[in-house]
Amino acid sequence: MTILGISSHYHESAAVIIRDGRLIAASAEERFSRKKHDAGFPKQAIAYCLKEAGMRANELDYVAFYEKPFQKFERNLTISLRYAPESRSWFVESMRNSLTEKLWIKSTIVSELGIAPEQVLFVPQHTSHAAASFYPSPFSHAAYLTLDAVGEWTTGSWGTARGHRLFPRYEMRFPHSVGMLYSAFTAFLGFEVNDGEYKVMGMAGYGKPRYVNKVKKTFRQFSDGSLRLNLDYFLFHRSAERMCSDVFLKEFVGCDRFDLAASIQKVTEEIIFTMMSVIARETGETNLVYGGGVALNSVINGLVTKRTPFKHLFIFPAAGDDGAAAGAALYAYHHVLGAEKRQPLRDVFWGKEYSDRTIRQFLVDKKIPYIAMKDARLYSTVTDALISGRVVGWFEGRAEFGPRALGHRTILADPKESKMKDIVNAKIKFREEFRPFAPVILAEQTKRYFTVTESNLIPFMLGTFQASRLAKRIAAAVVHVDGTSRIQTVSRGYPGRYRRLLEAFYKKTKRPILLNTSFNLKGEPIVNSPADAYSTFVRSGIDVLVLGKYVIKDKITL
Repeated sequence: MTILGISSHYHESAAVIIRDGRLIAASAEERFSRKKHDAGFPKQAIAYCLKEAGMRANELDYVAFYEKPFQKFERNLTISLRYAPESRSWFVESMRNSLTEKLWIKSTIVSELGIAPEQVLFVPQHTSHAAASFYPSPFSHAAYLTLDAVGEWTTGSWGTARGHRLFPRYEMRFPHSVGMLYSAFTAFLGFEVNDGEYKVMGMAGYGKPRYVNKVKKTFRQFSDGSLRLNLDYFLFHRSAERMCSDVFLKEFVGCDRFDLAASIQKVTEEIIFTMMSVIARETGETNLVYGGGVALNSVINGLVTKRTPFKHLFIFPAAGDDGAAAGAALYAYHHVLGAEKRQPLRDVFWGKEYSDRTIRQFLVDKKIPYIAMKDARLYSTVTDALISGRVVGWFEGRAEFGPRALGHRTILADPKESKMKDIVNAKIKFREEFRPFAPVILAEQTKRYFTVTESNLIPFMLGTFQASRLAKRIAAAVVHVDGTSRIQTVSRGYPGRYRRLLEAFYKKTKRPILLNTSFNLKGEPIVNSPADAYSTFVRSGIDVLVLGKYVIKDKITL
């Protein structure tokens, strides 16, 4: 049984293919198109998945799409009429999107893939989010919570999951949305919605939550955990141009940016922990699976088992719309078709791989000087470069699926000196100075350096935890101003050379931690191919590029 999952036409379009419940290939379209948050139909990602699966499209059993377009169209039309005439621009934009692309997605899938209409299944977006987090989780049963800006009508949902089935209990509906609340403050603080929310999270560490009471004027939370926004403060439900109303501006203009970021982060934590406490009480579960774009707030994630009754938490690493493609396919396989055997998540290396032969051919064709190295020499050379203050672009194996670089498309540096954070931000990532970097650490060393309250999060850089004095002393560049770090652990048996490089660095320095950040420049997707990696190397302050077993130090404009 082979199922293709697709998400598209909002942001983070992606394709995923599963065979007998096992995820065998997955990629966001942006990795191929090189367009950040590419929302188009994911032709290239689909082609990659089919090739990796060794099959043609007409051999698929089913295609599962991550939402129900007609329900979204109904919501857009209803909201437009409800807030007319102020909603004119919003109506025009939403109808343009729906009438030109979304409503015809079934026809597009059928024509592009050459399959029968009855082979196309549609799964509600929040069901897709819940499925993506439950089916790969280590739990046989759990409560689930999903939160994002909006699906069809749904902005949040919760229920229970057991065995191979989901049992929904409650949903929150547009325009009342935790995701929209956070995004409104993201826009007000000058960042792009659906991209800059993690910047707000980073800013929060520099501020104090002095405006909590002001923020709480914008909504009301009820005893059942549900949220109702005070729509006087917002315009996102009736304007295509603005998220915040004049009432919002009057309330928050003049507020310190960092303190306001700290305030919305604090309030969002309180909202979500209240919801989770209600869910725990109503379900009696101690396991929680959590999905949707809001579930990428790593600061909140790191506090869940401390601040709520849940003892264990699992989040699918691609918690947003890209991962919903996987959720749609998994839901179709398990819940709809009744397959009981599940495949727990091991890693997220489901993207495209380039062999050493292919990499060498690229280097030869482009006349790029390189040195081929066997593993021992490679680890020694790269370790020496890191110790001497060099920044290394590291490219190997299959690309990661999701927004986090976890060792196969990664930029690495020695985090001993705090100035390395500023160097990487300014000269390599070309981004805001307040943005933190993550540490990657040998898994067995974690307890010496960080206080971790949920181990399911740390292999995938999904939780932020308190750093010890030792971590602050020997890895200052990866400890945020608030004393926390969003860590990634690397266990024995980790796929590829990443773990062995970290071991080599530890052997030479007695420090088991490196700075790890995604291999991309500001505004660009994470690199996918050797050509992407070399282009980023040339246009940045990266000192050394490692492509598989090849080391490149010369920058030649192609």
